[in-house]
Amino acid sequence: MDIKQLKFLLALAETHHFGKAAERCHVTQPTLSMRLRALEEELDLVLVNRGHRFEGLTEAGERILAWARTLLAAHDGLQSEAANCRGQLVGTLRLGMVPLAGLDPMQLIRPLNRAFPELRFALQSLSSERIIDGLNRNQLDIGLCYLEPLDATDFEVIRLGATDMGLLHDTRYFSFDETTMLDWSRLDGLPLGLLTKGMHYRHSIGVSFLRHGLDPAPVLESDSTFQLVQAVGAGLCCAIMPLNSGIEALSEHLRMVPIAEASTQAPMGLLMRRTAPRSALAEQCFAEIRALFPESDDMTKA
Repeated sequence: MDIKQLKFLLALAETHHFGKAAERCHVTQPTLSMRLRALEEELDLVLVNRGHRFEGLTEAGERILAWARTLLAAHDGLQSEAANCRGQLVGTLRLGMVPLAGLDPMQLIRPLNRAFPELRFALQSLSSERIIDGLNRNQLDIGLCYLEPLDATDFEVIRLGATDMGLLHDTRYFSFDETTMLDWSRLDGLPLGLLTKGMHYRHSIGVSFLRHGLDPAPVLESDSTFQLVQAVGAGLCCAIMPLNSGIEALSEHLRMVPIAEASTQAPMGLLMRRTAPRSALAEQCFAEIRALFPESDDMTKA
């Protein structure tokens, strides 16, 4: 067994296609198939359901895949640690971020890119629970999520506070006075696009509507921020989005108007696990991020 075989398994699980997995791994499809069969023979397990095309991993394959992810993360961490011992900071910083976080991720990535030009970034959109689990399993280096479900004793924390909200709209279809804040009553009757129920940001919006005696009927619900922005750009609806998230900069027609007394119910924070294994890459990047939020210095450890 070697690292390449585990990379082949991960690529196949993510692409759901032998040819695409082989292309991602820069090998031929027969080579990828042969190496995966060799892995199955060594483990004495069937990992891949094969037909005329890829039909998914077996139950055993899914369980082995979980270990493969952990081993590959440890391998990347080892390489980064070795580079750090040589005075370099290289590798991939794995960031997890909740949808509609109220913080433009480029505010983190851009200064890190300037400080460490050889660094690469892998950014995932996940729920707070999955981010915390990913940090615990060493599948993520840094997370940006809500602090409500968190046992802070396990993490270094930079607290960011609650997220203020505004109404995102396309000026070709809707017009608002951008010099004043909107009251919640102004949103009554507007066509709205909202995140799907059960997501933390949607819960905060629901609480605010309920507090103001409103019961909106969204024209569109999605778990994708991108799809909500698409719907706004198409004139289908407006959307309640975080202020200072950079979303309105995606198009010259998008505008954001603040909503009065509108913020998420739980504060947000940037997290890094306290315990080993914790890479030097994560530690240096977290220290760099902490310097971006000097007003939070007295709250960096919860």
